[in-house]
Amino acid sequence: MKLGFVSAILPELNLDQVLAFAAAERFACVEIMCWPVGKADRKFAGVTHIDVAGFGKSRAEDVHALCAKHGVSITALGYYPNPLDPNPEVARVALTHLRRVILAAEKLGLKNVNTFVGRDWTKSVDDNWPRFLKAWRPLIQFAEDHDIKIGIENCPMSFTRDEWPGGKNLMTTPVVWRRAFNDIPSKHFGLNYDPSHFVLQHMDPASPLREFQDKLFHLHAKDVKIRRDRINEVGIFAHPNEWHTPRIPGYGEMDWAKFMSALMETTYRGPVCIEVEDPTFGKTLEGRKKAVRVAGNVLRPYFD
Repeated sequence: MKLGFVSAILPELNLDQVLAFAAAERFACVEIMCWPVGKADRKFAGVTHIDVAGFGKSRAEDVHALCAKHGVSITALGYYPNPLDPNPEVARVALTHLRRVILAAEKLGLKNVNTFVGRDWTKSVDDNWPRFLKAWRPLIQFAEDHDIKIGIENCPMSFTRDEWPGGKNLMTTPVVWRRAFNDIPSKHFGLNYDPSHFVLQHMDPASPLREFQDKLFHLHAKDVKIRRDRINEVGIFAHPNEWHTPRIPGYGEMDWAKFMSALMETTYRGPVCIEVEDPTFGKTLEGRKKAVRVAGNVLRPYFD
């Protein structure tokens, strides 16, 4: 396994600078964000370290040259919209851009694209299901045709009270994963697993690893601090933003030794990329760089 980080936390830097920072801090790899160029409507979105619009052979060669220059590999291309947004135009744009990301990954010789399946948060899982299948069956077939694996992150994607409790992403629990993988039985459809989202849901973050080891395409490393004093005040049914804070690995609830031990008992030997959404290191570029650096120091003993 190799240790890396997610490039979304460094939006001010270009690809060359991101890879230079990774090399300087002894990271082997980076997941590169590929949002459409322009402003996004939420934090950690809208970051474009590779613009996949019109991405061709010459630009792929430029990216390979930068990776070779710094000795850092790309684990996956990442784009995390809501492809099942209740606004059909928003969903159409997301699905169209996902196809561009898949084509760019193929040109780069990569195997992984990471994203969300999305959700209409005004509807139940069952009511979302027909639209999920209609959108994702052809998209997974497209990924198969280009030999790209799609890793779905298990984040609930609930940021506002209006989105609670459904959130904007269907695939957050093993019950839903089994149903999705049964209905779309493809070797190119799997998980970009982030254990912190199980901690948020009061689940054992190591519990799905053995059953879904063949579906682990990519892993994120993030932590979360559960404020039990706030739960005592507002209760578990209050919006999660009222009682939790994202943290970097080692600064939250995760037992990383236990989790990494369980992970090593599976067949997964792919990348583990640190995802930083920890506000306690500040909003400056230097503060966010420090968060990546500190998280790397916490996790590095578990890697070669």
